[in-house]
Amino acid sequence: MSGRIPKSRVVRGGKLGRLAAEQAVRGAGTRLSMIGRSDRARSVLAERSTMQAAEQLVDVLGSMKGAAMKLGQMLSVLDLDLIPHSHRERFREKLAALRDQAPAVSFGDMRAVIEADLGPLASVFADFDETPVAAASVGQVYRAVLRDGRVVAVKVQYPGVDVAVRADMKNLALFAKLGTPFWPTLKNHAIFDEITRNIEGELDYVLEARTQHEVAGRYRDHPFITVPDSVVELSTPHVLVTEFFEGTGFEEMRELPAAERDRIGELAYRFYVGSMYRHHEFCGDPHPGNLLRGADGRIAFLDFGLYKTMDPANVELERRIVRAAGEERAEDLYDLLVAHEIVDPEAGIGPQDCLEYIWSAAAWHLLPEPLTITPELATGAMVLAIDPRAARFAGMRQQQFPPEHVFSRRADFFTFGLLGQLGATNNWHAIAREWIYGEPPTTEIGRAIAEWQRARV
Repeated sequence: MSGRIPKSRVVRGGKLGRLAAEQAVRGAGTRLSMIGRSDRARSVLAERSTMQAAEQLVDVLGSMKGAAMKLGQMLSVLDLDLIPHSHRERFREKLAALRDQAPAVSFGDMRAVIEADLGPLASVFADFDETPVAAASVGQVYRAVLRDGRVVAVKVQYPGVDVAVRADMKNLALFAKLGTPFWPTLKNHAIFDEITRNIEGELDYVLEARTQHEVAGRYRDHPFITVPDSVVELSTPHVLVTEFFEGTGFEEMRELPAAERDRIGELAYRFYVGSMYRHHEFCGDPHPGNLLRGADGRIAFLDFGLYKTMDPANVELERRIVRAAGEERAEDLYDLLVAHEIVDPEAGIGPQDCLEYIWSAAAWHLLPEPLTITPELATGAMVLAIDPRAARFAGMRQQQFPPEHVFSRRADFFTFGLLGQLGATNNWHAIAREWIYGEPPTTEIGRAIAEWQRARV
């Protein structure tokens, strides 16, 4: 493609609006055409309509980049009652192209960005592969070799993407219009608000380089996890240079034997969820495009543009909420939520309502037995937490968690979605007890990590 990203709010909003209208017309047309058809004909029509919709989403959201493309990437992890179950996997695969095969911006356009920040390519790189190895929501990634021989990944922001992102942030109503015909569970717009509040952090490559350098140091020589270090001195506002990690992507991981998928799932759970409790920091972008598996089995975690630091007091509040819910202490849970103004005592919400709501959204952490996570299970938790049609918890959804907690819940839900795509099995509660109760690890991975941590002290 030419590399021209639509930047104006009107143009970008118009593209989303036309997409929403076209999808609505297609849905109505398909329903009308199904009248009087056989079951087989209905199935064929549904499949054709589904794939046409998916292709259009990939084309429009992928070409827009920014927050619009981020929405598509996130929807590739969750099902959210998107389509009939019989076609859900094919649709998910099509949307997954937004994280793995997004339309590429021409190298000429991207080279101009690199050289504006770093000077002539030859002054920094001994070799630079012009074909991108990945295309993300705000930038493309290339493989290169520095003049000192180090193999690196070079993430380059799309020209004008900062303007495009800010235009997207003003088009929430159009995002909602796009989503509600196919994802009615998102009518309250909470997830759209959260995306747009935080996506600007992904534009700060200097901050991301510093963050990735700190996290890489924390995981240096880890027995199972690696974080490629950043080359801070070569990272600029529009160019991020990091170590290059050679590995296979998430779709290949999904085809591995169950035991290996379970192992990857445990590592992802520890990295994305455990880090908040252990380090008061966590990566807020746990989607499949940010994992690679090395030939030695190590899992590399990538992309630290949405990395959050959490106040220790708020981490402790989360820990107390989880403990009260897990132990089914409804009154204590209710008192906690009221004391922190999460629940209004005048709203007609009782202790049992609070307990059931927390269990509906977080049962996978709380259930003290092995659990295989499926996409449907992950979707169900998300729907129960945010779906305004589920009147049972309508009062709870009117309450407001502090911003830090909203962001940590997003990380939690999307980790759940990632594990659902892996079909990973574990006693997640037993693992969580390490950071919720400070108990010793019960898994082989947990014991190996604990030993590694002791050796580092």
